[in-house]
Amino acid sequence: MRIDDQFEYAVTLSDKGALTHWNNTILAFLAHSAATPEHLAKTLEADPDFALAQAARGLFCLLLGRREMTATAFEAYAIADKCRRDTQITDREEAVVEALNDWLQGAPSKAADRLDEMLLKYPRDALTLKLVHAIRFVLGQPSRMRSSIEGVIGAYEEDHVAKGYVHGCYSFALEESGDFERAERIGKEAVALQNDDAWGLHAVAHVLDMTGKTEEGIKWLDNQPQAWEHCNNFGYHVWWHLALLHLDRGNVERVFELYDQKFRKDHTDDYRDISNAASMLVRLELEGIKVGHRWEELASISEKRIDDSCNVFADLHYMLALLGDNRRQSSDRLLARMRTFGEEDTNEMGHVTKIAGSPTASGLMQFKNGNYFSAYHHLAEARPLLRTVGGSHAQRDVFERITIEAALRAGLCQEAKRMIDERTRLRGGSDTYGETRMAQATRMMEATDLMQSEHLRFRMG
Repeated sequence: MRIDDQFEYAVTLSDKGALTHWNNTILAFLAHSAATPEHLAKTLEADPDFALAQAARGLFCLLLGRREMTATAFEAYAIADKCRRDTQITDREEAVVEALNDWLQGAPSKAADRLDEMLLKYPRDALTLKLVHAIRFVLGQPSRMRSSIEGVIGAYEEDHVAKGYVHGCYSFALEESGDFERAERIGKEAVALQNDDAWGLHAVAHVLDMTGKTEEGIKWLDNQPQAWEHCNNFGYHVWWHLALLHLDRGNVERVFELYDQKFRKDHTDDYRDISNAASMLVRLELEGIKVGHRWEELASISEKRIDDSCNVFADLHYMLALLGDNRRQSSDRLLARMRTFGEEDTNEMGHVTKIAGSPTASGLMQFKNGNYFSAYHHLAEARPLLRTVGGSHAQRDVFERITIEAALRAGLCQEAKRMIDERTRLRGGSDTYGETRMAQATRMMEATDLMQSEHLRFRMG
């Protein structure tokens, strides 16, 4: 049977009782709610032959970036494919099923393009919009995130049940595109519309971090607990943002408190949780702060993920964890696997591994070994393409910091100064890290100039 969902578009069900659960699934997904799997399970329990829900299940699995979830995604596709052969489904549903197949065949950008095309036909479909947004985030395509939403945002009028969530997505796309003023305004409007919009809340936190409004960012998150208390593991990421802001203020004790009691309390093995923790420990160590035994549990988890090959952003953070705990054999294995996967270059992730993942991983290893000149050149090679590994500017900034640090330690003060200037322009404001490293680079350049001055050389002669 055909019945309209909450966006007033038809879905193909064999049991209309599944519709309420399906509508709840979508809203939970938009809110990054921990209840999303529960609502989806109830949907499929009521109607296991619901092709759209099966396809969405498969895409949700792929977004997790875990090797074992790929098998579940293939299973979901097989069910969805059979369902659409047995029952005629809508073109919108067909597009989601085919998008799942695109990604399973190694072409997530094709999946996003397919969904974007269908979104123009069904602009009020917030599920499709969020799926495109999520896939393009994994692919590091902020301009495509933005254009996708801008093509349909006019359809989200005051009565649309998902308007706040959509505006939260738009805020993040604006922030990642460098339009900070609009991103902050629209993100705050999004949270006012839907007070559980964790994505919109975090988009504003990104803006306040990038533009150097650290104290304002801390207050923004401290005063909005309702916006992420319902979250799945995305809640850990919001706590990470709060810790990042405190780090900029030099509140190291608070950073460790948030690390131990909030975003690393549960020792989860989701790659996004590992990336939160590993990148924070690196930032602390770059400031000369000892982190104790915290690397050990991250490295133990990362060792089990060496052969995943699902997500380059994840691989690089596994590398950080392995190097952080001095697990040389395991880090060597991971680098070898990345190089082999990149040379095969049979899908999009393989290509990204080749052009950005492997050289970055090599640079991280050289940095750990104290070979700073070599580290800088590996990292600098990958730097223009690092966006392709996915994640946000704030997340990838850990690699930017390591590259700058490598340049400074190698005595490449002009290169370091150039990168710091570029980083500050990208961020839209200065932060403590940039200010301290710029001062260091300036001192190094002044010392070099002094040593090379004609007057000094004459006197020494």
